[in-house]
Amino acid sequence: MTKEEFLALASQEWEKLSTFQTESSFYEYEKKFDANWINLGRTVLEASISQAGGDRRKKKISKPLRSDNDIA
Repeated sequence: MTKEEFLALASQEWEKLSTFQTESSFYEYEKKFDANWINLGRTVLEASISQAGGDRRKKKISKPLRSDNDIA
C-alpha cells in the first residue's frame, strides 16, 4: 500500500467521522468511532500484507510434529 492509497482511504473515513459528531451521547459516538477505526485498520492491514483467509483456523502448510522414524 502506498502513502497515496492510505491517504485516500483515510479521507473517505474522515467523512464518516464527521457525521458521528451529531450523536447526542459520548457512548454512541465512541462506539461508532471504534467500529469505524477497526474497519479502517483491517482494510489497511489487508492491503499492506494480503487478504485474510476465509477460515482463520485453516493452516496453509501442514507439517507433522514428528516423523515416523522418531517413534521407537
